[in-house]
This record gives sequence, structure tokens and C-alpha cells, in this order.
Amino acid sequence: MNLYEHTIIARQDTSPSEIKQLTEKYSKIVEKNEGEIVKTENWGLINLSYLIKKNKKGSYIHFKIKGKGNVIDELEKNEAIDKKLLRYLTVRVKKFDLEANYFAKRDDDEKKESYKN
Repeated sequence: MNLYEHTIIARQDTSPSEIKQLTEKYSKIVEKNEGEIVKTENWGLINLSYLIKKNKKGSYIHFKIKGKGNVIDELEKNEAIDKKLLRYLTVRVKKFDLEANYFAKRDDDEKKESYKN
């Protein structure tokens, strides 16, 4: 079994309920193709580096997937025709980092501490 980190970017006008539907839709595709979703993360609305289809921001959803290559092929085939998505990216990894949460809101104390170091 291969390990993959897969991120999709939905349009900025996508509602939270539609984000949940997208997450469920792509999770079912993975499970239907004998893959396993290890973890899903909703990173929220983040500024894009450049305009993509007239969008300045995008809603990021990140999946950690365990499965074979056909899982990713089927996933990307469905995402390519989805009008709600701006981009998608899949990276094969050797192991998952399940502890780090890079997009969590940090407290002011933690921010000050990181500036000192």
C-alpha cells in the first residue's frame, strides 16, 4: 500500500455544507477503490498566491490516503471535471505526520515565543 497526501482547493464562494459534501464525495471514491482515508483536515479559506479562475482565495481540504495508484487515478479523474474545484495536488510520501497541525490557530503567547527564537 502506498501513502499519499492529497490536497484540493475549492472555490472561495463554496459554503461550509458544500465543503462537507465534497469531503464526503471524495472519501467515498477512495473507499470504493479499496483505499483508506487515514485523516482529513479542513484548512479553511486561505489566500492564493495568484488569481485562479478569478478567485483570490480558496478553501483547502487535505486528505491522508492509504491505497494503490488506481485510487489516485480515479480521484483525480473525478476532480478534473468538478466545477467547484480550482486545483488538486497529490504527493506520495514515505510516512504520515499525524501530529503536526500546520494551519491551526496559534495563541498570541506562542506567536511571541516563536518570534523570540
